[in-house]
Amino acid sequence: MHIGIPFSGVVLVAELAFVEASQNRFIAFEIAVTPPPAAAARLDSASLPLPESRPAVRKAPARADRPFKGIALILVSTVFLGTSDVTAKYLSATLPSIEITWIRFLVFALIMSPAMLPGSPLFAMQTNRPGLHLLRGAALLGSSLLFISGLRFLPIAEASATGFVSPLFVTALSIAFLGEKVGLRRWIATAVGLVGVLIILRPGTSAFHPAAFFPLVSALAWAGTLIMTRMMSGSERSLTIMAYSSIAGLAILTALVPFVWVTPTWHDILFGILIGVASTAGQWIVVLAFRYGDASVLAPFSYTQLLWVSMLGFLIFGELPDGWTILGAAFIVASGLYTAHRERIRRSQLLTVPGEPSPNA
Repeated sequence: MHIGIPFSGVVLVAELAFVEASQNRFIAFEIAVTPPPAAAARLDSASLPLPESRPAVRKAPARADRPFKGIALILVSTVFLGTSDVTAKYLSATLPSIEITWIRFLVFALIMSPAMLPGSPLFAMQTNRPGLHLLRGAALLGSSLLFISGLRFLPIAEASATGFVSPLFVTALSIAFLGEKVGLRRWIATAVGLVGVLIILRPGTSAFHPAAFFPLVSALAWAGTLIMTRMMSGSERSLTIMAYSSIAGLAILTALVPFVWVTPTWHDILFGILIGVASTAGQWIVVLAFRYGDASVLAPFSYTQLLWVSMLGFLIFGELPDGWTILGAAFIVASGLYTAHRERIRRSQLLTVPGEPSPNA
C-alpha cells in the first residue's frame, strides 16, 4: 500500500512474518528426510568421502502466543508508518514524487545492505525465484509511488482510508493467482468495502478529484505485492524478499529520477531519510508483531493509523476529514475486519483437517 508498507487490513507484512515461520517447517522437513532403504544400504556399505561441511541454516524465531505484546507492537508500527506518510506529503510540496520515492528506497536499500553482502552473517540473496522477487519489488515501487503522487493533491486521511482497501483486492486476486475459493460472505464484505471507497471518492460530484485514483491503484499494486509474497511463502526468507524489493525499486527509480530531478536542500534530505527509516522500521515492527499474535487479533489495531494521520494532518496541514471520508472509512474498516475474521475461521477449519496445510504455510 503506501510508502511505509502499512498493514492493509488482513495483513500487510504478516505474510513476511509467516514466510520465516513457514520456512522453519520446510527446513525441519528437509533435514528429517532420509534416503530410501536401498540407497541407505548402498551408502552404509560404500566408502565415501565425507561431505563438505555446510554452514547451519539460520532459523527464524519461533512464534509465541503473546497477543498483548503483538498489539503493542502494532500500535507502535502505526506511529512510524503514519509519520512516514505525513512526511511524504510534506515533502511533496517541494520535490517530485519520483524523487521522494527514490530517497525512500535508497534508505531502504542501505538498511538492507547487510543482507546483500557476501560473507555477511545476514547474507540472504540466495534464491531460485529472482524473477518473482524483482516483479514483487516493481509492484511495491508502484504502490509507494502512486500513493505519494496522490498525497500531493489529496487530504492525507482520504488517501490513507482509500489505501486500506487493499485486502479487498487481495480477496479477488487470490482466486486467479492462488486458486483460493472465496465464499459469498467474503464477497459481500468486499462489496461493502468498495461502497466505502465510493463514499470517500464520490465520483460524479464536485468533491471528486481525479488524483483519488492514485491511492486506489496503489492499493491494487500493494495487493499484488501480498499475493506474490504468498506465492513465495515457505521457500524464501523475509530478509531475501525485502532485500530484492529494495534493489528492484532503487534500480527502476535511479533510471527515472534524472528526468525529474530537483536538487534537494539539506532540509529535504533529512526529511527524506526520516521517510525511509520510519517506513522500514514500521514494516519490520509489523513483522515482529506477527510473531506474537494472529492477524485476526492484530488487524483491528492497525486501523489506528487512520487516527494518527488524521491528527498529524490537522496539526501540520490544517486538514480535517469530512463526514463522507469518516463514513467511507468506517465501511472499509468494517469490511477489512470481517475479512480478517473469515480468514481466521478458514485457517482454523483447515488446521483441524489431518494433513491439510495452513494457508499461510
